[in-house]
Amino acid sequence: MKRLIAIIVFIHVFATAYSQHTYCNPLNLDYRYSLSMPSRREAADPTMIMFKNEYYLFASKSGGYWHSKDLLNWDLITTKDLPLEDYAPTTVIVDNEIYFMASGGHIKIYKTTDPKSGKWEVVNDDFPIGLTDPCLFFDDDRRMYLYYGCSNKEPLYAVELDLKNKLNPIGKPVATIYGNNKEHGWDNTGDYNENAVNAPWVEGSWMNKYHGKYYLQYATPGTQFKSYADVVYVSDLPFGPFKLQKSNPFSYKPEGFIAGAGHSSTFCDVYGNYWHIATMTISKIHMFERRLGLFPSGFDKDATLYTNTAFGDYPHYIPNKKFMNAGDLFTGWMLLSYKKPVEASSAIDSLPSKNAVDEDVRTYWSAKSGNKGEWLCVDLEKQCDVYALQINFADHNTNLLGRDNESAYQYVVQYSNDKIHWETLIDKSNNIEDLPHDYIELPKVINARYVKITNYHMPDGTFALSGFRVFGKGKGKLPEQVKNFTIERSGTDRKTVKISWDKIPNALGYNIRYGIARDKLYLNYQVYADTSIIIRSLDVNTDYYFTIDSFNENGITKGVQVH
Repeated sequence: MKRLIAIIVFIHVFATAYSQHTYCNPLNLDYRYSLSMPSRREAADPTMIMFKNEYYLFASKSGGYWHSKDLLNWDLITTKDLPLEDYAPTTVIVDNEIYFMASGGHIKIYKTTDPKSGKWEVVNDDFPIGLTDPCLFFDDDRRMYLYYGCSNKEPLYAVELDLKNKLNPIGKPVATIYGNNKEHGWDNTGDYNENAVNAPWVEGSWMNKYHGKYYLQYATPGTQFKSYADVVYVSDLPFGPFKLQKSNPFSYKPEGFIAGAGHSSTFCDVYGNYWHIATMTISKIHMFERRLGLFPSGFDKDATLYTNTAFGDYPHYIPNKKFMNAGDLFTGWMLLSYKKPVEASSAIDSLPSKNAVDEDVRTYWSAKSGNKGEWLCVDLEKQCDVYALQINFADHNTNLLGRDNESAYQYVVQYSNDKIHWETLIDKSNNIEDLPHDYIELPKVINARYVKITNYHMPDGTFALSGFRVFGKGKGKLPEQVKNFTIERSGTDRKTVKISWDKIPNALGYNIRYGIARDKLYLNYQVYADTSIIIRSLDVNTDYYFTIDSFNENGITKGVQVH
């Protein structure tokens, strides 16, 4: 009895601790429109730091940088002091100061003691190395290093900087890591690593130090691909030699509503939890049409760096304490709207309403206008408990550039169980926040079958949605367990594996977990209707273990067979 009471108390405390603190990728930020046509939004190549127990997020082409106290609510800081149109900004904390630099041919280095003010001063107005994708790293022996590179021909480089001389280089840059698509499938280009001919773009350096080891991370094979991932090498020294970590890519999300988990930064929160904030790809209107995603990360008992991307675009908790396992942060709220019947006020023939619920950010539904009153309604087909919604707007026929005070989506969401009597669920008819991937955790769970969104105002273009995503819990049974599956790894191309399994009648989809050991299944590959996949991102010199979880609207059934 005491044991039962203890379990109940633990569950209550856990639920209370995490209540009303969830997020959903892509992050709910006011992504800026590019300054050039075609009109599209962009944020990428993120650097996240914690300064005085608060968070600062820097990303390419954002017209500023963001500040947050909790990783949930973000405010934009603008400044004229920084080169905000230069790609891949990096920052590092040295004592009570933050140093900043970005990509370019003529680079300046800046610093501030008060990032909230937006006031920065120049430290070095003529840095002697032109470079792309810098990463500043301040070691615990008070030496500063710069890692950089972005090329499909050149390696990544490292050089020490002189803190006493305006951060000028000490000595010559040293080559650290080269791409290797002959042995590493993750270096093959293409959405599915299907192109082994073209060399990968090796880019986006990031460095962490853990237990005396240096973890040098890089992104590959290209920012526009769903396969965009981060790989890590480890060394005893800041210049190397670096050895490939056996478990790689350590950040990888090739499928889902939005894919990609590359060119990132790995950081600690105020509780000592590790996180990985990454670039995610849309790349529909333009190759550089990208967003940001946040994933729990960490080092296991063997100091293996990993990132948990399982159900990585479903709602997750932001904890207010140290978490034991990165997987603990998944809410368990499942997608209720996938390929459900949809009605709309109107639709462009080539952009049908079904695209709003197909779990692909690259496809979208568009009404014929952006007028007030255009609407879309999804039928969940049965009454479900709804916990949260993510409303992903698409840019169709927009001409906006930069930031605009009028760039706010205004809408109302209603729900019903009979399509006759409607209740207001979300009223943003007077909204002034520009949030193209608006995520709303409901203050209380509602029971609904029909969920409808009605347009009140569009910043520009037509009323268009790439994802009208409803999250919660169904009231049926969990799917059966995947018990039978086969693995075929080519003898001539060990970068590739084919996995096939028996269809589970009541499963909505499957998550393939795999890795270098039975207790290191850190890689995830999520699919819906498929019962076979080909994964082309393996290392030819590594053996892998696989298991398959099944899921539906009621939850997840873990696979127990590991092959």
